[in-house]
Amino acid sequence: MADESSSGSRIRSRGTRRKQPTARHRALTVAGWSVAGLVLVGGSGLGYVYFKLNGNLQGVDINSALGTDRPKNIDNGSMDILVLGSDSRSGANAEYGRDEGVARSDTAMVVHVYQGHKKAGVVSVPRDTLVDRPACTDGNGKPAAGEKRAMFNTAYEVGGPACAVKTVEKMSGIRMDHYIEVDFTGFKKLIDKLGGVEITTTKAIDDSKSHLDLEPGTHKLNGEQSLGLVRTRKSVGDGSDLGRIQLQQAFMKAFIDQVKHVGVFSNPKKLFDVADTATKAITPDSELDSVNELMDLARGLGGLGAKDVHMITMPVEYDPADPNRVVPIKAAAQQVWTAIKQDKPIPASAVKDSAGDKGDAGTLVRNR
Repeated sequence: MADESSSGSRIRSRGTRRKQPTARHRALTVAGWSVAGLVLVGGSGLGYVYFKLNGNLQGVDINSALGTDRPKNIDNGSMDILVLGSDSRSGANAEYGRDEGVARSDTAMVVHVYQGHKKAGVVSVPRDTLVDRPACTDGNGKPAAGEKRAMFNTAYEVGGPACAVKTVEKMSGIRMDHYIEVDFTGFKKLIDKLGGVEITTTKAIDDSKSHLDLEPGTHKLNGEQSLGLVRTRKSVGDGSDLGRIQLQQAFMKAFIDQVKHVGVFSNPKKLFDVADTATKAITPDSELDSVNELMDLARGLGGLGAKDVHMITMPVEYDPADPNRVVPIKAAAQQVWTAIKQDKPIPASAVKDSAGDKGDAGTLVRNR
């Protein structure tokens, strides 16, 4: 899996209590961050303010692009959302690498909200997973040929959001009810508007690629530091993307638990600034491209805390032909998708033999 780095000065923190890059540098994991951000937007009861923010939202019509060639829509009160991070190098993202004219999905997470919306399961799909990518048509009607043993993140590159959704649906057999994309520049700005995220590192993290240097202890990370943390790979776990996914999930849980307690609701200007930043950072599907629709979704997720969210990596093993890639463990992955389709908990046996969710990367970061 390719190395990553970022330009700029080294980010250093010395554990205060209480309180660029190669061309292939990736973006960030965004599932929990976007969901938590929507909870923040929807939880205030000040919805009238956000009608001014509709102009920030540019939706993607996934349904029209995919047509009827999709899994059956099961209306049992549960919800499935594909959340992607984009690594586009254009515009404000140019500081993180050379703009090659395309974007790829950094990390994909399938967020399953169980019936009753009291619990959720999150399945991370490693970006370098080799899959049989289906033929796609992107949102502009441009065809993209299918490919055997294609890296998962190329689906977004060749066919945009619609192709990413179609690839996930073909792989899982589950229809995605919604799609949300977040870019890493928007994420960094959102963290800063929220006043940072407090985490505790159990071991030192010193990663020259992500320009992050954290001693063991409690830190309040700003947006740039948070971005460095979720990019960190070489210094955690086995140095692969699988270890980084664990680190990202741990950070996401810390963010979910803190986002409701940042004190913006007593400060109308800060509340508006956070909402303005959040709505600029995301690209939702066309059924979520208004503030009213986002608020409805957020209210439905408002009771979820980190303890209510079970996160795993899709069961994978290293590809025998290329140790820098992974392939799904078919039987185990099917166990995961079947459980989600039936709105049941993901069985522990499904991830027992997976190369993901191993090692100590997920224990390096914990909530305060």
